[in-house]
Amino acid sequence: MTVGKTRSHESAAGHVSGKAIYTDDQRLPAGMLSLYPVLSPHAKARITKIDPAGAYEIDGVVTVITAADVPGVNDTGTIVYDEILLPDTEISYYGQAVVWVAGETDEVARLGAEKVVVEYEPLEPILTIKDAIAADSFHLKPRVIKRGDPATALQQVNCYLEGEMAMNGQDHFYLETHASWVIPDGEGNYQVYASTQHPTETQIVVSRVLGITKNQVVVTCIRMGGGFGGKESQANPFAGVAAIAACKTGRPVRVKLKRHHDMILTGKRHGFLGQYKVGFTNDGKIVALDVDLYADGGWSLDLSPPVLLRAMLHVDNAYYIPHLEVRGQIAKTNKVSNTAFRGFGGPQGMVVIEDIMDRVARYLGLPPEVVRKRNFYHGEGETNTTHYDQEIFDNRIAKVWQQVKDSSNFTARRDAIAQYNQASTYKKRGLAITPVKFGISFNKTQYNQAGALVLIYTDGSIQLNHGGTEMGQGLHTKMLQVAAQTLGVKIERLRIMPTSTEKVPNTSATAASSGADLNGQAVKDACETLKSRLAVVAAGLLKLDTPEEMVFADDWIYCRTYPSARIHFEEVTKQAYGDRISLAATGYYRTPNIYWDDATGKGRPFYYYAYGAAVSEVEVDGFTGNFKLRQVDIVHDVGESLNPLVDRGQIEGGFVQGMGWLTMEELVWDEKGRIRTYAPSTYKIPTIGEIPESFNLHLLERAAQDGVIYGSKAVGEPPLMLALSVREAIRAAVAAFGDTDYVPLASPATPEAILWAVEYVRDRATEAVEAVGEPQPVSG
Repeated sequence: MTVGKTRSHESAAGHVSGKAIYTDDQRLPAGMLSLYPVLSPHAKARITKIDPAGAYEIDGVVTVITAADVPGVNDTGTIVYDEILLPDTEISYYGQAVVWVAGETDEVARLGAEKVVVEYEPLEPILTIKDAIAADSFHLKPRVIKRGDPATALQQVNCYLEGEMAMNGQDHFYLETHASWVIPDGEGNYQVYASTQHPTETQIVVSRVLGITKNQVVVTCIRMGGGFGGKESQANPFAGVAAIAACKTGRPVRVKLKRHHDMILTGKRHGFLGQYKVGFTNDGKIVALDVDLYADGGWSLDLSPPVLLRAMLHVDNAYYIPHLEVRGQIAKTNKVSNTAFRGFGGPQGMVVIEDIMDRVARYLGLPPEVVRKRNFYHGEGETNTTHYDQEIFDNRIAKVWQQVKDSSNFTARRDAIAQYNQASTYKKRGLAITPVKFGISFNKTQYNQAGALVLIYTDGSIQLNHGGTEMGQGLHTKMLQVAAQTLGVKIERLRIMPTSTEKVPNTSATAASSGADLNGQAVKDACETLKSRLAVVAAGLLKLDTPEEMVFADDWIYCRTYPSARIHFEEVTKQAYGDRISLAATGYYRTPNIYWDDATGKGRPFYYYAYGAAVSEVEVDGFTGNFKLRQVDIVHDVGESLNPLVDRGQIEGGFVQGMGWLTMEELVWDEKGRIRTYAPSTYKIPTIGEIPESFNLHLLERAAQDGVIYGSKAVGEPPLMLALSVREAIRAAVAAFGDTDYVPLASPATPEAILWAVEYVRDRATEAVEAVGEPQPVSG
């Protein structure tokens, strides 16, 4: 068996030795030019003058790229054409690239950019979601998903609360910044090398801005040094501007962003505002929920509609709510166009419901874990059906919850923490457990398809091509395992090829946690086709007449009922060529039985769900607001793992990235709309120092999933939401500083935010004591 075994990442040695080649590590073609941007100093303004003449004073500057140089359509929008590539009349966000200077070297291009004169008439920007609400500044119309009658139910409940939950965005902070090379062939065709999660969409955008057909553009992604959604659509403008420069000059052109340019120019995880009304019973059962979700889309639409939709589809997380209405809108602000980020809106929706669950529990004086469990989806029919009418046939919520509760010794630790907090005045500890239910499939049904191309050579070596991209997540490793398993050969026979639109056309993005699901099935399909051809050849060589009984294993082909009759894989491939049998096959897969009705907000958008649960323990310093993550325990459902080592890495990495978003990664814009956190010096991501010494991870056992590649489940995005347990543990620790039924905690829960929450709890405790008054002496 190759599938299911722990195996190192196929490029691990290259990663640690520095030999792995990324887009901008390739040998430079002769005459390659470098591009450098001229950035707007305003968040909103009219452009009154662009004068590039000064750039040409710098020796080595070849040209300046402006809107006038676009031979096709000056727009890189993905869903609608609302994303001007090179502005010539209006600035929409701080740092927008107005022109790009092409020079013989990076330094020449930078010096030339300094000489370009652009004059502006500043305008008043819209910078926050609440500003957008006040100005009625939105992309598209509101969306609504509704079950039951929340308005009536909220009037009839025993208990009622309302509030709001705001959360910040997050920078992708991949190790490799955006890079694109465009090489013209002199005959009107272009080879593009790009750090992109979506080569087909990059191909579409390049062909659009150049005004040529898609078959004139080949996009290749060698590998990426991280993506996390930030290279799903955001790679397109950089490939587009490089293509325009290559078209204008007839020379190869590269864009390689500096770190600060990457952080200024690219979209982030959407910041969200959730405003809610919740009704519940005295024992903590949620009866009705009315929610408005506002996503900060930034200046253009990008992928905001499906991000918002996934947030709306995950505002329930793991909880059955009989009456639920969620409305969603995309705020149009003068910021970068926000985009896909691991979880794709799901985390934002789930933060809102988990905040509500904790608030309900504290209002009733119940343990939060009790209220959460009481509201789980359960049983059959209505109580196991989401607000968008999808029944959860594979419900494993209670199973992962109980397993992690038991394995973490939750109850005993909770009691020990309570004793610690009674004895400790200035430091408090908190413990929390939270669940995850995350839908797997692209929101848009048509993207749930994939292709593959497998080539066998007469020496028995194999080339493997598929439509997914490798960004360090181990997709290529899993695809090698799938191909080796299906063909029954040793994995060393296989070479994984860079993803390219000339090998597999019309691909979907490597996103939505569906890379292994979709491409794995396509690879398996291609390999099964080749096996069926080779089985006939093998049977003939063995003088057997039952090719359907041929078994492929360990580089041998033999008869199931007569195993001593066997032949080596290489002999069969040579004979197949001699028999004029094709040794190349394409594979294809489309996810079955999924659909979505956008008009009604109902359907079966997900093929299945991934589940997990996490217990986190923290210690909070009441003087500084700093917290320490003491221990993490996770049980996560990956089905029958294709590669436990890769999956464990994804779960651990996703958890840490989620913790960063919720606790420390703070994006800051000033009152003029200028981003101030555009470098590692001002934007804090988790380090090894934030990882607890005790980090216990268990994969759910005996969990094979029907209908997916070798029983496995998606693992890329769901683990990020496990980090909600850290936020809730911090809240529990803060609550221990006083006695209150409400613990407001900003997101991210930075030391400042934690300190303000501690002060709030202490103040409420003081107010309660003062309200009771001093004890009076008893007279005799």
